[in-house]
Amino acid sequence: MAKTTEGNRATKSVGSDYWSQSRRPLASLLFAGPLLVIYETGLIFLGSNAQRNGADAWLREHLKLLGFRDSFDYFLLPVLTVGILLGWHYISRQPWRVSRRVLCGMVVECLGLAISLWFSWRLYRFFLHAVAQTVGLNVATKSLSDKLGTINSYFGAGIYEELLFRMIALNLSVGLLAWLRVGRRASLASGIVLTSVLFSAAHYIGPFGDKFEWLTFCFRFLAGAFFAVLFIYRGFGIAAGTHALYDVLVHLSISSVA
Repeated sequence: MAKTTEGNRATKSVGSDYWSQSRRPLASLLFAGPLLVIYETGLIFLGSNAQRNGADAWLREHLKLLGFRDSFDYFLLPVLTVGILLGWHYISRQPWRVSRRVLCGMVVECLGLAISLWFSWRLYRFFLHAVAQTVGLNVATKSLSDKLGTINSYFGAGIYEELLFRMIALNLSVGLLAWLRVGRRASLASGIVLTSVLFSAAHYIGPFGDKFEWLTFCFRFLAGAFFAVLFIYRGFGIAAGTHALYDVLVHLSISSVA
């Protein structure tokens, strides 16, 4: 009887409304899982035209430093991603079912959020051209296979950048600040700022990094803060889906005028 009561209490701790159900780790997995499958499958089929996301490459390099071989490392990162979400869901002791209504709602929500952020980027881009001509946003014409490789990498960005900067870095920074007895609000605010700075800076690091510009750095910082807030209040799935769709929308809008 005690176990039954405890199980019922765990089930009741999650509201039946869409906003509560869509934040659950299992919902995040079922929603973001297809993006992960598309990205990893695309890397195989696109061959030399495939573009591995920077966060993905960075995480894999650190797995190699831990002693994992290349053949096993290829499958380890997506398996770890799935395992983290499954473990999170198990620890939270929530029901193992997600309705199609919730998943469809997550698609609509992510699309709406991505379009809103994309519109903000368009306004910001207009502002950049109005105040400075130093920011070049034109891209060279690419072949269809190159464009598919780029778009595929954005699915990886949605998954692995949210995994690295929000699920791992944000939780660690907030947890560390809480351990140092910093207040909850101050911990969240500081964690968001810190990880957003790291998120923006990561776009300028490495041989394929962009040329550093303060104005683009600032917008990426704001975008990082936006994704962090989504992760905290709407869950991993919404943050990852919005991130991926936003990157695709930006790429398509740039390509259309290139």
